[in-house]
Amino acid sequence: MRNNERKPEMSGLQIKELIEAGVHFGHRSSRWHPAMAPYIHQKHNKNHVIDLRQTVRGIVRAKHFLEHIVEAGHEVVFVGTKSQAREVVREQSGRCGMHFCVHRWLGGTLTNYQTIRSRLRRLEELEKDLADESVVRTKKELSKMERERRKIFRNLEGVRNMNRLPGALIAVDIRRDEIAVKEARGLNIPIISIVDTDCDPNLVDLPIPGNDDAYRSIEVILSQLADSIIAGKDKLQARQQEEAAKKASDEERASKKEKERTVSPEEARSKPYTPPQPAPGV
Repeated sequence: MRNNERKPEMSGLQIKELIEAGVHFGHRSSRWHPAMAPYIHQKHNKNHVIDLRQTVRGIVRAKHFLEHIVEAGHEVVFVGTKSQAREVVREQSGRCGMHFCVHRWLGGTLTNYQTIRSRLRRLEELEKDLADESVVRTKKELSKMERERRKIFRNLEGVRNMNRLPGALIAVDIRRDEIAVKEARGLNIPIISIVDTDCDPNLVDLPIPGNDDAYRSIEVILSQLADSIIAGKDKLQARQQEEAAKKASDEERASKKEKERTVSPEEARSKPYTPPQPAPGV
């Protein structure tokens, strides 16, 4: 199937940026996953080098898909719990206004969301109680409540406004975030992920071959995906505004027609009486 796909347009600037970010650096050849063979360019000093043409293809496909689903009204969740990815995931998800998880992925975040909602309700209760200065509490009680609030907030901060299942999940490392990937696969949620040479790309719907350990590599790829999400949201907003304007115009036109058909008693009395005309030939 990949051989029949149309090659995406690649600019020298894109490839240069990927090279400077170290996207092409893979793991040691002894740690490679055999399914990554189509995405590996060569082996150099016992390390695999990723084919950046495949990386660009993966980015282009992922961008088109994300723009399409966001324009259709779906949401996206970013997952990156490794230390190198946390800051990037938080920044890029915030830039495009989507959900994220940068610490521990709690099991059931997608498959058992009712339980997660109950923890979020508890978080809201704790925040409300801690902000209420009219209730007198001991330092021990306050310290216990604050510890509980921090723990819940740390794990669920990025998904507290997610009221429905996302339309796609973007993962940085499918080995590190295995639980999130399994939950998304079980719910048939499309997965987009950076796949290094030690990963199985068959676990991902839209793999992006690349270095998932370097900060710059993660930043370059996620910024491209965030740009496509922003473009999709802009198209969605423009379509909604166009539909709202059309609806208002239709309502105004219908109201005008109804007003023309409806004649008030005063207007009826003010019109001069016109006797009926005889039929032709009578």
